[in-house]
Amino acid sequence: MKDEIRKRFLESSEITRKAGERLSGRIAQAAGIILDAYRSGGGVFAFGNGGSAADAQHLVGELVGRFLRDRRGLRAEALTVNSSTLTALVNDFGGERIFSRQLEANAKAGDVAVALTTSGESANVVAALETARRIGMKTIVMTGEGGGHCAALADVLLDVPSRLTPRVQETHAVVYHALCEMVEAAIDGKDVG
Repeated sequence: MKDEIRKRFLESSEITRKAGERLSGRIAQAAGIILDAYRSGGGVFAFGNGGSAADAQHLVGELVGRFLRDRRGLRAEALTVNSSTLTALVNDFGGERIFSRQLEANAKAGDVAVALTTSGESANVVAALETARRIGMKTIVMTGEGGGHCAALADVLLDVPSRLTPRVQETHAVVYHALCEMVEAAIDGKDVG
């Protein structure tokens, strides 16, 4: 059992290392998109299913609260947390529209959609990205290798070099922590959002 546990840590660290090499420029680009949105009065809407829903909430918590520095709260919303809205939307429209309908109601051009999906194939995430594009939002998509159907809807694709869900999700945490750190460092002491 100990050898299997060590193997998981080695797999995770190797995938994270490869992702750092592959994605550092794209993470910087994504941070720039988020900064541009905040500087022009926009915000971030994050969403995903299951573990990716939890990651969307984690990302939003870092932006609204703080990551490493005390600063003004930044406008961000996870589309995964309002149980009354989510259940009403599933009941009235089906699961495919739970995120897109919320974007229709609350987002505007210049905001940023951050989609998290390990496969890149989740129908409700694809629908939300299509809606985001229609609204005039920028799209940052965090996926596993290749990005699936979501890749074509991404202004910035942050695809982790793995298709194994646990390893992708572990690396997504490193990616969005890097994003938060870059955004926070760039706006430190400045009045945005």
